[in-house]
Amino acid sequence: MVPIQTIERDGFRHVVHTLDSRYELPGRKFFSHKCLPELYTEVRDRVMNEIRHLEAYSATTDLWSSRTTEPYISLTIHFIDDDWKLRSRCLQTAFFPEDHTGAIIALGLKDALSAWGLDEARLVCMTTDSGANMVRALEINKWTRLACFGHRLHNAIERSVQHDARVARATGMCKKVVSTFSYSWKKKNALTSAQRELNLPPHKLITESPTRWGSRVKMMERVLEQEKAITQVLAADQKSRHLLPTWQDIDVLEAITKALKPLQDFTDALSGEEYVSVSYVKPVLHLLNTNILKPEEDKAGLCEDIKKRVLDYLNEKYKDPATDELLNMATFLDPRFKTTYMSPDKLEEVRSRVATETKALEEKTATDASSTEDQSERETSTVQLKKPKHSLGSFFSKCSSAPPKQQGFDMELDGYLLMVTADSDSDPLEWWRLQCSHFPRISRLAKKYLCIPATSSPSERAFSTGGNIVTSSRASLKPENVDRLVFLAKNLNV
Repeated sequence: MVPIQTIERDGFRHVVHTLDSRYELPGRKFFSHKCLPELYTEVRDRVMNEIRHLEAYSATTDLWSSRTTEPYISLTIHFIDDDWKLRSRCLQTAFFPEDHTGAIIALGLKDALSAWGLDEARLVCMTTDSGANMVRALEINKWTRLACFGHRLHNAIERSVQHDARVARATGMCKKVVSTFSYSWKKKNALTSAQRELNLPPHKLITESPTRWGSRVKMMERVLEQEKAITQVLAADQKSRHLLPTWQDIDVLEAITKALKPLQDFTDALSGEEYVSVSYVKPVLHLLNTNILKPEEDKAGLCEDIKKRVLDYLNEKYKDPATDELLNMATFLDPRFKTTYMSPDKLEEVRSRVATETKALEEKTATDASSTEDQSERETSTVQLKKPKHSLGSFFSKCSSAPPKQQGFDMELDGYLLMVTADSDSDPLEWWRLQCSHFPRISRLAKKYLCIPATSSPSERAFSTGGNIVTSSRASLKPENVDRLVFLAKNLNV
């Protein structure tokens, strides 16, 4: 992630010479034309071998424009390996100069999977934002889509405060106050002095990021924390007295932070990619409905209005039958939750789907094994071998009555449901690692569904890496080099 030109700088060469005066540092072209391409090929082959025989995987994707306004599309896949570890591999950050229509994005995603030898029939689900073109692309490809929980929550919060004049005034006041202190070193010094005088924490004010609702809440929270110091500094300057927050503004800020601050933790928790997150969505929605955002009947005001609007939006969006079915399966296969957050009328549907998908997996395994066996038979000699004699035990093995497959599956499923629910703080993948031998059929489904990420954050993190590579001093990087460097940065040490 450092410019290759670094090795030609006098300071760097002096450091290397000091470390070992006998070492001759190669030139820039050695690294750009030989080292990095060879390293990329090596890591790509390793990743290719790792994902070649995946039984199931999920993916996240997103679109991004670099500092030089060049458009890119990312693809990150997620899967559970044989050791029951959740893995993520950023496969590409590809240059995407075409129009970003649903049809072209659909074709681009198909080509990306094909380039990595991934069977799209094994793609369980793709997590994306709610952009109309991305939604349309997955509809064209007929792939299952899960809307990013973070984007859904962001939209819910934006809509809950969108047309409220009180919120607009309070937010505008906060932005002006923060801007005033950000661009004046005198006021920064005065604020530091006021903090010491009033025994307030020596914190700086926070600037809002328009695309992250959490930053707005943090900005408001910090203004409330430093209200006395801010008032003291602004009141001392006649030119800035008009920015003093009124008591009405303070009431609005307190109402907003009270309603929205608890939601920040859920967004952060569901954005991880090193642990199971999809099975948390239904429990989180249940918690929001029954506790965090549940309106208090004996209270009224802005705080309760915001809670109700956020809750109504989320409940409406998660009523979609396909999404509800997917989340039910994921929650059911998490030993911490199972049927806890599922309505009784849905349980039979989930059992039926588990049975159907288990049967399909077994048939596919049998088909693959049969094709492998046929191939090995064709490779063997056509010479007829002597017919082996039957042992006495073989006659009894034919007569023994093994339980039917369906009966065996029902016993396995009932055994899974009867087991004590795992602790809520435990790792469900570790639980499955220990229990997969007891539930061989259901564990395969757990690998299939628990690899789905609840948010599209992994693809956005790939773009954060890209932003750290395509800096102002590296604005002339070719798109194929950007793709290579992001790929290496994300996959070299995993």
